[in-house]
Amino acid sequence: MKSTVFWTLLPSFISASLVFGVVPISSVKRVSNQATVPNKFIIEVDDLSNIPTKRSFGRSLDAVYASLQERAVGFDINKEYDSAGLFVGASLTLNTPQDAAKIANTPGVKAVRPVVRFDQPRPVKSHVVVGANDPQVPPDSESTHILTGVDKLHAQGITGAGIKIGIIDTGIDYTHPFLGGAIGPGHKVIGGFDFVGDAYDGTNTPVPDSDPLDQCNGHGTHVAGIIGANPGNPFNISGVAFEASITAYRVFGCAGFVTDDILVEALLRGVSEGQDILTLSLGGADGWTEGTSSVLSSRIASNGKIVTIAAGNDGASGSWFSSGPGNGINVISVASLDNTVIPLQNATVQGVAHNPITYFATFPLPVTGQLPIFATSTDITVADDACNPLPDSTPDLSKFVVVIRRGTCTFVQKLTNAAAKGGKVFLIYDNGNGFAGITVGDFTAALIQAADGEFLVQQFAAKAPITISFPQVGGSTDFPDPNGGLISSFTSYGPSNDFFFKPAVAAPGGNILSTFPVPLGSFAVLSGTSMATPFVAGSSALLLSVKGKSKAVTSAARTLFETTAQKVGSSKTDGDPLQTLTQQGAGLINVFNAIHSTTIVSPGELILNDTANFKPVQTFTVKNTGTTPKAFKLTHVPAGTALTVQAGTIFPADGPVPLSSAAASVVIVPTSFTVRPGGSQTVVAVFKPPTGIDKTTFPVFSGFIQVGGPTAADTAHVSYLGLAGSLKDKQVLDDTDVFFGVKIPALLDSAGNVQSAPVNYTFVNGDVPTLLWRQVFGTPAFRVDLVDPAIHFKPTIVSRGFHGLPFFSFPRPNKGGSFAQVKIVGPIVEFDFITRNDDDPASLPFNTFSLDAPTFANGTTIANGPYRILVRALRVTGNPTREEDYESWLSPVVGVQVPA
Repeated sequence: MKSTVFWTLLPSFISASLVFGVVPISSVKRVSNQATVPNKFIIEVDDLSNIPTKRSFGRSLDAVYASLQERAVGFDINKEYDSAGLFVGASLTLNTPQDAAKIANTPGVKAVRPVVRFDQPRPVKSHVVVGANDPQVPPDSESTHILTGVDKLHAQGITGAGIKIGIIDTGIDYTHPFLGGAIGPGHKVIGGFDFVGDAYDGTNTPVPDSDPLDQCNGHGTHVAGIIGANPGNPFNISGVAFEASITAYRVFGCAGFVTDDILVEALLRGVSEGQDILTLSLGGADGWTEGTSSVLSSRIASNGKIVTIAAGNDGASGSWFSSGPGNGINVISVASLDNTVIPLQNATVQGVAHNPITYFATFPLPVTGQLPIFATSTDITVADDACNPLPDSTPDLSKFVVVIRRGTCTFVQKLTNAAAKGGKVFLIYDNGNGFAGITVGDFTAALIQAADGEFLVQQFAAKAPITISFPQVGGSTDFPDPNGGLISSFTSYGPSNDFFFKPAVAAPGGNILSTFPVPLGSFAVLSGTSMATPFVAGSSALLLSVKGKSKAVTSAARTLFETTAQKVGSSKTDGDPLQTLTQQGAGLINVFNAIHSTTIVSPGELILNDTANFKPVQTFTVKNTGTTPKAFKLTHVPAGTALTVQAGTIFPADGPVPLSSAAASVVIVPTSFTVRPGGSQTVVAVFKPPTGIDKTTFPVFSGFIQVGGPTAADTAHVSYLGLAGSLKDKQVLDDTDVFFGVKIPALLDSAGNVQSAPVNYTFVNGDVPTLLWRQVFGTPAFRVDLVDPAIHFKPTIVSRGFHGLPFFSFPRPNKGGSFAQVKIVGPIVEFDFITRNDDDPASLPFNTFSLDAPTFANGTTIANGPYRILVRALRVTGNPTREEDYESWLSPVVGVQVPA
């Protein structure tokens, strides 16, 4: 059966911006912003034996090409993929909409997907360190290893020797002395390939070569250090698997994005070159498991390789926003956990007894010597300290550290007033709003805690002989991160729209020190799921180096990491629930436990689905691979229930997604048992969704079945996930006026105004209609058709509302059922498996589609005359043959009046 993800041809792309609130319709760009590449498709072809027109061809691709030529299809071959058992196909550029329409019906073509783009990974935080005393360097440089048990494995001599890891990223600066200093056999980086070249930005032609060196970006070099940095460096760090061999596959240039036909090529090359593990710290929100790179990554994982992929950094956008290709069903999608400390600076107090004063700064304030203090007010409760010009009696402040209380006006205003009296160095003390970084412009200033500031003011008022100095070396301090040990707020939330368990596990990804290209500083601290992902790749190398590389080991790796992971809370407040598994996955990876555990639980994930497709009865097995009998006791440990939709609205709840303590109930049979060595026990768990909870918030409940053994090392857990509501009830199309002040969907005329009455369009000089719409949930099928203006059809949305250039596409045929009974004049476009919008103006806050040429999706001309535009979006789990499972909207009358 042919599958389509997003059928398109010849689009044009411009980004549009949006802020949450009423946005002027006039600001909407009347073009497409979908992440597809004009004219390009990836076709997947069947085995030669299954192609009826195979004749004497030796390759299935050649048979398909011949069929395309017989149908007069014009195409150029960009890339070929010939990996039997994984992916056989090609990336093609097509010439016309008619060519696109013909290709899906060509014998031997079993799937056609558009080529899509992935933006270059952008760490949430990036800082190039300047030396071993840089305050950004985590004080405990091995804290991530201690959190995950990697330190214990290193102590046992387990360091990943003999394992090959392919890094698909921006390339690697292999000249870095702590990444081996060179490339080739016998070195840490044993080889690689550059698929694109420095100048590639996603819009131009790649210039591949055999050298994956990157000295202009750095992301891949940081990833490589997390896996393999050699110990003995100035920062006393080491990679998780520093004796593993690394191969660099460069898929990004110095800037820009990559298209997924290049990712497919890199993935298949990694397999062909014998990589045991492939890791990709890249991706983008798509919500589904159907993208080409997601499908291929999943196949590779199911065929004996471990594939680790970043879960994404879209946590602020809320639930149901999982990232591809991490959505691949069999891959390990990785969430990020914050490191446990914030490296800050200390100032030294002289003249009176007092501990060093911590100030919130990355680097030491550039101040030498000891300076006395001057407080702009001796009242430690003053609300507006230094918000007004300082009095004439104020002395020359150039020789003081000026102490000011936070409050009322901006920091810069306070500092400007103090600088008018000569002030050059400033400490602002907190008034209870929180100890964090502050904006001080170009001033030499930092925030200190309230108690420290009050002490300084009191000493000044008492005329004590106090001075302050700012050590330029050795002043860094281990300040506890209040969020350390919790899931990073930026980590994307799952599950996928088709209800797969995403992410799988978490690993340290916040404030991670690692290698960086030598010309760019050699070491850097970055944050993101990009940093957590190679940590799991390195952990996988440790696992394989101990247990071997058989398919039995690789296929069980994700389950082993999940069942031995450490549960993560939603906060550090007693009584608060555990973090939802839609963000933490099965918990923080514990590599030592995964490798040494003799309690093997399978499967690691229990997917209960929504209430309409609920699977309350689940089974799993507990196996004892140890040498002595083990007694187990099973208990239910719920996590917070994620309220994924804002109460009383159709809109997703932004992150951090609110949690409810309402939990599922579980009956476990048996609750206790003993398993002899080599034996196993089957367990049945019967679930009931939480009660007393608002189903319109689409609550995703989750938690663990704890398998408690005789010791902590014998303990494991199974993760579960369910929805206390029906996905088919979740509205897909935004039909409100929240974003634009007018209800959408809407049709925009050539002036950008909302069309409310019949309008004729000439399709000359931009006189074209543009459809504007937003999605508050993903849809497996979104289609637009032209229909008769007098059609007898009652849409679900009564109104006014789609985007591109000659933007042609062709829909899948829908046979039978009520859906096919709606008479259409012709199809305009279909998108399959598309994600919802978010409210981030830098992302995808809304969609538009311009019908820039009077042609149907199959390339035929639209005759002059009146029509309406019919929009239909299939609800998740809906039946594509049933009209009632679609949301629909009819436009005002659109007149096609193309001059003769």
